[in-house]
Amino acid sequence: MTYIAPPVHPSGVTAPALPASSVPKHVAVVMDGNGRWANRRGLPRIEGHRAGEATLMDVVAGALELGVTELSAYAFSTENWKRSPAEVRFIMGFSRQVLRNQRDDLNAWGVRVRWVGRVPRMWKSVLKELHAAEQLTQNNTKLTLNMCINYGGRAELVDATTAIAQDAASGRLKPSSITERTLARYMYSPHMQDVDLFIRTGGEQRTSNFLMWQSAYAELFFSDLAWPDFDRRELWRACEVYAHRERRFGGAVDAVAANQGEVPSTGDPYSEDESAL
Repeated sequence: MTYIAPPVHPSGVTAPALPASSVPKHVAVVMDGNGRWANRRGLPRIEGHRAGEATLMDVVAGALELGVTELSAYAFSTENWKRSPAEVRFIMGFSRQVLRNQRDDLNAWGVRVRWVGRVPRMWKSVLKELHAAEQLTQNNTKLTLNMCINYGGRAELVDATTAIAQDAASGRLKPSSITERTLARYMYSPHMQDVDLFIRTGGEQRTSNFLMWQSAYAELFFSDLAWPDFDRRELWRACEVYAHRERRFGGAVDAVAANQGEVPSTGDPYSEDESAL
């Protein structure tokens, strides 16, 4: 299938030349700071969300240019229902509008759209647009864009364990056979890759219940930029930082033993467990 390349950044800057092995396959983004961005400019909070639409499309373009294969965007959490009714109505309606307005461009770029989240409380009109975008883009292979709307990491784990308990009670699943892979199959998006790089904008330094299971070994990058000020250049900077980090996944190397040509002993149960250091 032939795809159209996304437009270049207005500045003309191009993606850094990172080795393919150093590019994060799955990037998760908490798009924070919209409301504060707007308030600092004397605008209502909803204008910050409106400005964030262009940022999302620019970041998708940058991810495509760099070779990222999966991007998860935290658009609306299960906790966001606590916000004012006016803001919730705007975000739901705006999400519906963005999906309708941008799905053709995303499809042309080769982006596959997936919805990740809970059905209860979701607006039917938003679900309709999500399913339409999923159907239109289902065969695209350049990048998977996970739109996380009405999503919460704890809620996902509760829903997964509930489903596992029901299957175990009915005899479809043996409790003794449950593994990490079993739990992964019961997540909202079982085919989602583990998150390599977790980005949060807006100056806050927390993960806020986003993709808790999938981000267990993610590298974290916190940007002081509010989401409307973030663009593909900052995404690339985060990916460059990621490329220079050493990922051990709980393992460790004894530098002294390695320099002396010795093989570290595996008899010590803590020798390769960073959590015990």
